[in-house]
Parts: sequence; C-alpha cells; structure tokens
Amino acid sequence: MWRRSTSLLACGALLLAACNGFHGRGVTTVRPGESPSRLVQGLKPPIAERHKHTVASPNGDRSDPYYWLRDDEREDAAVLGYLKAENDYADQLLAPLAADKQTLLDEMSHRVPRDDQSVPYRWKDYWYYSRYVDGSDYPVLARREGSTDAAEQVMLDEPAMAGDSEFFSIGDWSVSPDQRRIAWVEDRVGRRQYTLFVKDLDSGEVLEDRIENVSDALAWSGDSQSLLYIENDATTLLGRWVKHHRIGTPASEDVLVYEEADESFYLGVYTTTSENFVCIHAESTTTSEARCAPVDDLDHFTLIAPRQTDVLYYADQLGSRWLIQTNRDAPNFRIVETANDDLGDPAHWKDVVPHSKDIFINEFAAFDHFIAVDERSHALRRLRVIPDRGQSFYVTGDDPAYTMSLGDNPDPHTTVLRYEYESLTMPHTVYDVDVFSAKRTELKRQAVPGGYEPSDYLSERRFIEARDGTRVPVTIICKRGFRRDGKAALYQYAYGAYGVTADPWFDANRISLLDRGVVFAVAHVRGSQILGRQWYDDGRLDNKVNSFTDFIDVTRALIDMKYAAPGRVAAEGASAGGLLMGAIANMAPADYRVIAAGVPFVDVVTTMLDESIPLTTNEYDEWGNPNEADAYATMLSYSPYDNVQRSDYPAMYVSTGLWDSQVQYWEPAKWVARLRHRKTDDQPLVLRTDMDAGHGGKSGRYRKLQQIAEKYAFVLDQLGVGM
Repeated sequence: MWRRSTSLLACGALLLAACNGFHGRGVTTVRPGESPSRLVQGLKPPIAERHKHTVASPNGDRSDPYYWLRDDEREDAAVLGYLKAENDYADQLLAPLAADKQTLLDEMSHRVPRDDQSVPYRWKDYWYYSRYVDGSDYPVLARREGSTDAAEQVMLDEPAMAGDSEFFSIGDWSVSPDQRRIAWVEDRVGRRQYTLFVKDLDSGEVLEDRIENVSDALAWSGDSQSLLYIENDATTLLGRWVKHHRIGTPASEDVLVYEEADESFYLGVYTTTSENFVCIHAESTTTSEARCAPVDDLDHFTLIAPRQTDVLYYADQLGSRWLIQTNRDAPNFRIVETANDDLGDPAHWKDVVPHSKDIFINEFAAFDHFIAVDERSHALRRLRVIPDRGQSFYVTGDDPAYTMSLGDNPDPHTTVLRYEYESLTMPHTVYDVDVFSAKRTELKRQAVPGGYEPSDYLSERRFIEARDGTRVPVTIICKRGFRRDGKAALYQYAYGAYGVTADPWFDANRISLLDRGVVFAVAHVRGSQILGRQWYDDGRLDNKVNSFTDFIDVTRALIDMKYAAPGRVAAEGASAGGLLMGAIANMAPADYRVIAAGVPFVDVVTTMLDESIPLTTNEYDEWGNPNEADAYATMLSYSPYDNVQRSDYPAMYVSTGLWDSQVQYWEPAKWVARLRHRKTDDQPLVLRTDMDAGHGGKSGRYRKLQQIAEKYAFVLDQLGVGM
C-alpha cells in the first residue's frame, strides 16, 4: 500500500484562554544568559581532514572535501576512528548534563508500564495478542485457542530471541492459514535487511527454512505449504524479486514469480481481506500497480490495472467484487468496485465512495456489511463508517485535535469496527464501535504510570499565515495554566515530506518537557497531506522550499503571539524532517536557539546523483532527478550540506546510526564536518553516532529512551530550562 499520510488542525479560543493562566507552578525556568549552558567549555572538537574530491554533475563538477567519510562496508579504520572521536567529544561535552539525562531517563522509564498487553483480536480459532513482562524491552507474541481464558501458547518469545544482541527487530510476521506455522522476518543490525524464518507451532521447532536479504513482507499460500517473499538487491537494498518458497526446500529452488525492472518502484506482497487472493504491489512515489493470484495458484498473477504515470491504486477483494482505492481522475482519491471477472480494465470501475475536493482518503477496510474509510477532512484524521443499510456516520472524537486509525479487523463478517484513537493529551486508546447503532466501547487506554491526567494539559489547533498567504495548520500542547506572555520556551517539530503527516500523537516522553513549562508545537508544513493531495504537491519537487519557509513562518508567528520568547525556540525533525532542520539552519539560524536533527537527509544532491545508494531512484518523484539541469539547480539551492555558510549557527544535536539504510550515516557526518569548518560561532555542535543501530535508532522500548533523554537534556540546557 502507498505511504500513509496524516492530518491536523485549526484553533480554539476557549483553549487559548485556558492556556493563558499558567504561571509555571512547580517548574524552575531561567532565561539563557541568566544561567549559561553547563556544557564543558573550551573542548576542541574533532576536525575532519579535507581531501580533494570532485563529484560529477550535469551542471559542472562540484568539490566535496568530506566525501572520504563515505564507507559502504563500514570497515574503514579512519572513518570509524573519526566517528568514535565525535562520540568521545560528545561524551566529554555533555558530561555536566549526566545527572539531567539520568533524571529524564528515570522519568520516561517510569512512565512505561513494566507489564503490558495488547487487546486480543480473534482470527479463526485463536485470539492473538502481544505482551510485555517485567520491564522487558521486547514483547512476547502469543495466542489462546477458542477463548481469551484458554491456556497461552507463545509463538515468538522476543526477549529470549533478542538475547544480548545490540539490536533486534521483528518485521512482518504471518501465521499460516491452517494456523500450524508462523513465518517472520528479523533484523539484528538495524539496516532493515531481514532474514526469514519459519516455526512449527505444534512442536515449537524452528525449521531449517532460512532466507537472507529479504524485505519486510510475507504472504502464505492457501494450503499453508509455501509462501511469497521479496528478495532485495544487495547493492541498492531495494526489493526486486518476488519468489515462491515451498517449506522444507532449499532457497536455491525457489521460483521467481515477479521481477521489478524499474528501480524507482518498491515492492510489497499481501493477502486480500477475503483470504482468497495474494497480491504483489509495486509502487513509486506517484505511480502504482498490482497483480493478484488465487491463494492456491501463486505462480499465475492477473494485473488489476496497468501502471500509468501519476496514478496510484490499492486493491482488495471480498465476496464477488474488488474494491480499489485510486487517485485516477480523483486527486484526493476515491473508492471504486469491479466484478471479479472484470479485472484488468479500469473502464469497469464504478464509484463506491466518490471523489471529494474536501476529503482525502487515506485507506479503507472492507467488510461484508460495511466499509470503513480512514480519511482526512476538516484538517483531522478520522473514520467514516458506510453501512450497507442505514446512514453513514463519523466516529466520535473527544479532543479539538486527534487522530483515528483502523485497528485489528481480521473478521470481514463482523458488524463491529475496531479502531485506535489518540491525541496530544490522550494516550493511545482502542475502541470497538457498532456500525449500526454507532455505540462505541472502550477496550483499553494505554496506561501511563506516575499519575498522568489528560486534564492537566491542553491542546489546541491553529492556522498560521505563511509568507505567501497560505494558512498552515499548527497543533499546540501546553500544561494547563500556561501564561502566554512571551517568556516561555518552545519546542517545534515537523516532518513535511512524502505526503506523510505528523498527526497529533500522544508521547509520554513529552510530559518531561511540558511539566517544565515548555510549549510543544507541530507545524504541519506543506509536503504532508493534511489538507489533501495538493498540500503534498505544494511541498515537493520545485515547491520543496515551501516546507522550509512554512516552518520558519510558524516559528515567527508563535513568537509574535507570545507563545515563546525570542531566543528560546528549539526545532526538531528527523530523516526528511532532518533535511528541513538543515534548511532552516541555513535560512534562518538566528530564529532558533537549538536544533535537533535526527538521521538527517542533508546531502541531497550527491545522494540523489548516486543510483547505487538505497532509495535514490525511488525518490526522483519526491525531490527531482538531478541528472536534469533544472532539477539539479533546484536541489542545489536548498541542499543543507551544499549551503553551509560562514556565519553563526544555533546549537545543534545531530544523531545518526552507522547501519542506516534510509539516510546513510555519512550525510550527517559530512554535514557536521563542514559546519565545524565554516561556522563562526562557539555554539555546541554534537554528532552522536549509534554504532549498533540504523534509521530507527536503538531497538527495545527502554533502550530507545537513552538517546531521547540525552537529546532532551541538551535541548533543555540550551533553552535555559532547569531540572
């Protein structure tokens, strides 16, 4: 399925008035200057050597003095030595904040329930769920036959499987139709290159079937004797080949079912809701194609519709019809149907949920008696239920800014929809809603140990006018009683790429900021799909700079509205949001006291010129193809690495992972090296490289908190916020 987008928000005068009363009770805050940073002064940071290196380009060659920091094998002694020197420098610089980091780590750790369990869902004969025990980093994946009170059968004991591994992650997992086997993929490096395993659930034996270098997608055959998986290209790490593996046979005998020749496409495999078909889905940023086969004949696939540039679609099958979500003749998507016998020809598609210029369809779920639509409307992500009798309705939301999403719904015969709900103030909650009475039942609200009360915090949504007159949604949360007097510290976050929207999500870690009087805001800059597909188009390719100026304009407006003091603003973004951080650091460095850039995509031009780097060819429709002169010039104009100036910069905390396959570690390493050479200030600049992780950082629910605590300690120190 294509990348899922996200949603958000506008304003509430009542909430604004309520926010205006907070005096910072129980919170110690100081201004920068009154209490200078406690970081070690006078340390000499590592200075990377500068080598002569030329990068060829269509608009002339470019000098890249830090290109030597690239090491595809992660084995070069000089490179690893430099990264270690940066880590050692960070340890020394941040040493005075050790107690702050520990305080934050303790707070965040105590908010994680030591024992926790997901809401069980029923599929065929079993109830499936996951649970954490005794403060473990990883869950146990289990099931019970017939009843939630029956004896437990552990399918995957992740704590035992992880052992003492520095990194461990299970990706896709799938139980066979006869429920006697489980297949899963796991990653022990952080590079998102998985190994496939199969386990006999009757005997508990892990079978000899072991396949390396696969993607995070699996689908079983109807007889439970074989499955489809995707083999990756060893160089680009992209899924290229869909293969059919029969259990108990060598991988060398697996049958090639499909090969994707276009390196701008990702591959996925999935089983339809009816469980009668398995589909292969190929997708680029703006184009997709699907082919499906009966589960009992996984060697012969039928094309749903041939790929057409700028047309996306996703197909599902239930009963006598196929349901297809598509943007063909519908920029914000529509849902159509076609008979089983009419596959391959869009001329037979008939609207089920027509296109709307005001409603963006994220995804849908098909059932015998209704369709559930996950959509964006009124700048919110919400769920619409369309029953086969009676009136359609929207599921109720309880906050001014919230997000809803489809939950675990494996039974298409049900008349109850399971969904998930959260907001900036409300922890993740699971509900069931009856599709004919609209009555909802709360099944579980995520516990937050330590006495958290949602009513102690207030969220609001506003629209802020950007420099070109566009109104940009912003979501804000503060501690109840916050006084909007222009003295507070602000922590502003954004992403803004690929159509992905940072919905108003709950984050227990954020409480450590809010309780110290910090205001947290999410700027929903162009490049997401919060306001429909046009909002995405207005923040990519030649329009990418809109994402950056939107973020800056939101910051300035929030200061003008006295949410924060000038000089007390922190900005954070990661991955493509890290590109955003690099851009604003060059464009408006004086607007930010401190910037946190996680796994930042900052070397845009050099990366996009190199087709051997993972994700490059897939993303020409997002950033542009720099082999074309105009696209090259546009990308070069904002690429953070290429635009580092001889000027003052904010304090920065830059983080990366050595094994990152999405944004190679050398991008932030080169960026920091160039900043150290060119910047004219003495503000602290930290490069923290996790030598045992990739794009998502550390694995494990507690281990992840270590870097968050260090980042928060650094940011709060720079903002003049005391512990």
